[in-house]
Amino acid sequence: MNEKHMQYVLTVLKEGSFTGAAKKLYVSQPSLSQMIKLVETNLGTPIFNRSTDPITLTYAGEKYIEAAK
Repeated sequence: MNEKHMQYVLTVLKEGSFTGAAKKLYVSQPSLSQMIKLVETNLGTPIFNRSTDPITLTYAGEKYIEAAK
């Protein structure tokens, strides 16, 4: 778990979307999506439920946030 990854995940959660988080973090949306995908690959499970608007956490995502805080 890397501090930059945690910051990105927390910002996506706070903003409720990848687009809003990317603007807040001053990174491109595709770059942010790749970073989150990398975290999810390393964990072996999705962090975000992308089928909801705003984006919500999966159970694994909730545990990741607890550990990040």
